[in-house]
Amino acid sequence: MTIFRRTLVTTAAALALAAPFMAQAQDFKPRLIRFGYGLNEQSNQGRAAKLFAEQVEKASGGKMRVRAIGAAALGPDTQMQQALIGGAQEMMVGSTATLVGISKEMALWDTPFLFNNAKEADALLDGPVGDKVRAKLQDKGLVGLVYWENGFRNLTNSKRPINKMEDLNGIKLRVMQNNVFLDSFKTLGTNAVPLAFSELFGALETGTVDGQENPFNTILSSKFYEVQKYLTVTNHVYSPWIVLVSKKWWDGLSAAEQKVLMDAAKASRDFERQDTRQEASGAVAELKKKGMQVNELSPAEAARMRSSLTRVYAGIGASVGMELWNETQAELAKLRGKK
Repeated sequence: MTIFRRTLVTTAAALALAAPFMAQAQDFKPRLIRFGYGLNEQSNQGRAAKLFAEQVEKASGGKMRVRAIGAAALGPDTQMQQALIGGAQEMMVGSTATLVGISKEMALWDTPFLFNNAKEADALLDGPVGDKVRAKLQDKGLVGLVYWENGFRNLTNSKRPINKMEDLNGIKLRVMQNNVFLDSFKTLGTNAVPLAFSELFGALETGTVDGQENPFNTILSSKFYEVQKYLTVTNHVYSPWIVLVSKKWWDGLSAAEQKVLMDAAKASRDFERQDTRQEASGAVAELKKKGMQVNELSPAEAARMRSSLTRVYAGIGASVGMELWNETQAELAKLRGKK
């Protein structure tokens, strides 16, 4: 009887301990999650998407499986965004710039020369300002989980080195399908051409456009050095990516499933930023080896460009709302140790 009682107590204790795990297991349903992205599998985007998929599968005991689909196979960012809104696709990572037509507050991240360095960008994106901008997506049918790093954007072209602002005059420059980018580069003197990233290499190859602007990693992984001769280090915009979920689909998940996705997104963010920065540090040397002629824009010329964009800054402030604009400037001032 004693042995029976002891066995009963042990069994009950084991069941009590197992209960939360059993309940949690019941919170996960078998799900296949299509996670689209624009770059190729060997890129920083591809590596982070792979890590995200591994984290989700592990944390859900294999019930939630992520199918990471790169090289814009599910369409450009704009097409994937609409697929998420309609519930035809579950997840994606893409540019914040292509979201401006859906959520005007996203234009904040397109502000030329907004950040001095990546540390400032991390603090603002992961803090209250970044949260506020992400939250605005929910009314539009999207859930923003985290920001990844695309990086500081730099100019390439096939015509000439860009040493001063006047060198931009007349260059047919591909820009994202986004008014802030269009306005900024028109103001700087280029013939700005809006074009989907998936069409860019072909457009550079055929001479439909003369140049483009992207972070070093993207220039390298997309092999733009094959069709571009000149690279100018301008660091003119810090460009984030954002991990998005279809709100229609998200609202049907359990709290445990949502937590798995959010935790995996944060892990992928930390990995992706470190990976991107490490890769960027070696990318310029690699691009030189590939035959690109590299020059750096002087601080004086960067200041000239900045001062010519006053009207663009005013437009961004009006577009995102002056309250958000002022909060951003105050937060940056605080980060820079100013009163």
